This record gives sequence, C-alpha cells and structure tokens, in this order.
Amino acid sequence: MPKNIQIRRLSRSLNRHQKIAIAGVASLGAAAIAFSAVPSSADTTTNEAAVSTAKVEYSNKPIKDVKASVTDQLAGQHLKAEAAAKQAAAKKAAAKKKAATEAAAKKALAKKKAAAAAAARKAEAARKAKAAASRSAHRPTIKKAAPKLYANNLNGWINHSLDIMHKKGIPGSYNGLYRNIMRESSGNPNAINGWDINAINGIPSKGLLQVIPPTFTAYHVAGTAWNIYDPVANITAAANYAADKYGSIDNVNSAY
Repeated sequence: MPKNIQIRRLSRSLNRHQKIAIAGVASLGAAAIAFSAVPSSADTTTNEAAVSTAKVEYSNKPIKDVKASVTDQLAGQHLKAEAAAKQAAAKKAAAKKKAATEAAAKKALAKKKAAAAAAARKAEAARKAKAAASRSAHRPTIKKAAPKLYANNLNGWINHSLDIMHKKGIPGSYNGLYRNIMRESSGNPNAINGWDINAINGIPSKGLLQVIPPTFTAYHVAGTAWNIYDPVANITAAANYAADKYGSIDNVNSAY
C-alpha cells in the first residue's frame, strides 16, 4: 500500500490537538536539522532565517485536559466536604436518637416503678382492710350494760346507795341502813327535826337519816345529787359520815 494513503488515513483518525502537537514537533525537528547543516562559521542571520522558515502553528484555545483536571480536583474536594457534612449530620442524628431512646427508657422505667409502688400501696390497703374486717368479724360485740334500775321506794333507795357505797369503798349493809333510817325518819325522805339542839341552832336535821346541812356538804359523795332531801344522796352522805366517825353505819344504834 502506498505511504501517502496510510498517512491520509492516520491524519483522519487524529483529532485537532494531536495534529497541532505533531505539526509543532515536525517544525522543531526541521529547525534542528537546518541548524545542524550550517557550518559553525556561518552568519547568525542565516541561522535565524533558516529557523524562521519553519512553519509553526499556534492556538489561543485553552487546553481542555488541564481545565478538566482542576475541575475534577475541585469537584473531589466538594464531594469530600459533602461527605464529611453528611457524616457529621448522621452522627448528630444518631446521638439524638440514642438520647431520645435513653430518655424513653428512663421514662418507661419510672412509669413502671410508679405503677409497682401504686400496686403495692393498693395491695397493702386491701390487706389492712381485710385484716380489719377479720378482726371485726371475730371480735365479740360488747353490749353496753343497761343502767340498773331501782325502785322509787325505800328498798330501791337503800340498794342504790349501797351500790354507790361499794364503788366508793364506803362500808355499810342493807340492815344497818334500814335500821337507822326507820329510827331517824320512819322512812320519810322529807322529814325535818324542828325541836333538837340543831334546830335550836338553826341547822335542823333533814332527810331519811336526819343529816344537818354542814355534814351533808362535808360528806357529800360525788355522783349523787346535791339536794339534801334526795333519798340516795342523803343515805350515802350519812353512811360516809358514819364510816368516818364510827367505822360503819352498822355501828350506829342511836343518835349520831
């Protein structure tokens, strides 16, 4: 195949930049050959003319490969910055999620503890209520003793007075009280002695056991009436006086 055909095919397969580069190399090569063919004694002007005869092509267009390299570097830095920002945002989101998870866990634990405490209090209250109900069920009902009733007569008055005397530690018997009452007033709670020395002195004896007012006041027994004519109050005060002076109303057989 002829050489010129190969050169034309090769020329068609090359791009513009490659053609420019090849042309420049060829021109430099021709200049170098021309310079070496001139003797060393030749005139400098001849060398310059020979060099200037070589055709060199120039281009004002920027080299795309260099610009692409700088762009790629800037793009790489931008991508790295974006990747770093995304990584930092991911770490921040993960930390926030972890904190939220821990807070939720703490809240759930506190809620669980509060529920357990409430359940324990409820159970304790139920236990106490059950125990109280059990005690109430097994506790015998204590009925209040009905007040003892006494007949409104001499027998009732004496018995009522005897019960009070026993509680207060005042000695005396039914017989001793009855015997002295019958001698002093014949059983009349409103009896008054208007002729003895006490009457003369202005403090007559009164009631069932003929007690003068100063004696009644001094030996009055708490829980009885302050009325000297009250049968129970009169008997109890007289028995209290007799116990102090004679040891017991049973020891009195005459005026006292």
